[in-house]
Amino acid sequence: MRTLLVHRLGRVEYEDGLRLMALAGEAVRAGTPPATDFLFLLEHPPVLTLGRGAEKRHVIASPDWLAKQGFEIYETDRGGDVTYHGPGQAVAYPVLDLSAHPDVRKYVGALEESMIRACADYGVAASRREEHRGVWVGRKKIGAVGVHLARWITSHGLAFNVAPDMRHFQVIVPCGIADPRLGVTSLADELSSRGRAVPALAEVEERLAHHLAALFERRREDRGPNLRTVSVVPVGADGRVLLLRRSAEHGGFWQPVTGRIEPGEGPDGAARRELLEETGADVPVTPLGYRHAFGLEPELLRDVAPGLLVAEETAFGARLPPGFACRISDEHVEHAWFTPAEAQGKLGFAGLRRASSLATS
Repeated sequence: MRTLLVHRLGRVEYEDGLRLMALAGEAVRAGTPPATDFLFLLEHPPVLTLGRGAEKRHVIASPDWLAKQGFEIYETDRGGDVTYHGPGQAVAYPVLDLSAHPDVRKYVGALEESMIRACADYGVAASRREEHRGVWVGRKKIGAVGVHLARWITSHGLAFNVAPDMRHFQVIVPCGIADPRLGVTSLADELSSRGRAVPALAEVEERLAHHLAALFERRREDRGPNLRTVSVVPVGADGRVLLLRRSAEHGGFWQPVTGRIEPGEGPDGAARRELLEETGADVPVTPLGYRHAFGLEPELLRDVAPGLLVAEETAFGARLPPGFACRISDEHVEHAWFTPAEAQGKLGFAGLRRASSLATS
């Protein structure tokens, strides 16, 4: 029996989720560790994703309006039409090797069945519809499925509406289904209408993980992050952002202050220590209320074993005094000051762009 490593990640930027699935696919294909698959349970910020069969006219709102409301739009390699992801929705990305049992229909059926069983756990009767994929409560869709397979390694997966902002679905024709007799619902709406309590998202994720492990016939193991890290966005008295460029052997890219949380440290202490070590600034750090997870690029860490590495990062900001003179560490080769818009263009990682935006807003 293959092992299913279950990672419950919390907030994941959509771009980081795509890269995480790619890194997990490489690990499954390489067998590091042997006979092991992955299941990622997470939430995305508001995002519209267009599958291979999507029609752009199914995005009703204008790009400018969506951008002002904080929505992102991505074209993906999964099947299906346009789908919404956002807070309050349980997203599950299984990355499995199906080569021993190459049956796409059975795999998609297992994804749907996990949501049907999760609904049943809370006394809600859900089912499939012959003409449309996904999971339905009567005439309303509660869960969507969209998958991609490359040499029988899976990616993407399911999105189960636990308690999202249902108004967000009004900006699209969900899954391209324009039939006015059909709609969208959530577990929260169904339970509230029955006078029942709405479970926490984490509780529903646990039910999905339980059902998916059973349906995939995998031995489940739960894993936390391999590394806990911090980022600190230093902002000068004039509002510009201080960025550091890593040396070539450390990636060569621009970033704010980043680093690991050492044993015995809390995120706040690690953030202030890293800021001092990397810039020479000994000033307070301010939590940005933003924590996210992502897959670590293997070439950035040479002191760890091969295989998938998942980091959980807590973001901070810091205000630097007028006339501050930066003193960089040997991890970096230069520093520079950028306007907030310029910093967005320099930062190559979605989570760091989000942190920079929060620190300067």
